[in-house]
Amino acid sequence: KAILGVGDLETLRNVAKASLVCMMAGADFIKTSTGKENVNANLNNSLVMLRMIREFYEYSGKKIGFKPAGGISTAKGVIEFLILVMEELGHEWFNPRLLRIGASSLLIDIERQLYHHALGRYATKDRLAMA
Repeated sequence: KAILGVGDLETLRNVAKASLVCMMAGADFIKTSTGKENVNANLNNSLVMLRMIREFYEYSGKKIGFKPAGGISTAKGVIEFLILVMEELGHEWFNPRLLRIGASSLLIDIERQLYHHALGRYATKDRLAMA
């Protein structure tokens, strides 16, 4: 696994280059960041990384995993990332060997959404185990 630290790379071109270098060096998984930096996963840098994964796969035949870390805190945000992965890499990447979502704060929103779906209203924080 290679962690790019996309916030320190400054440009999307550098994100693309770093993604390719990591894959060419043998990384089987590339991750946007540790999730603790000021700039974490967003749709722009993730799109670039996913396109580099696709290009590397088309060139080498090797599937590389992807993990957007940090910056994903809502169920709706996860859906945006899943759509991005589906559009760029296809359904084959929808397995834990190739796709992981790094967002511990996301669990709270998923719990909120499930509560709303079941009861028709959002819960207060004292009613949620994860909050």
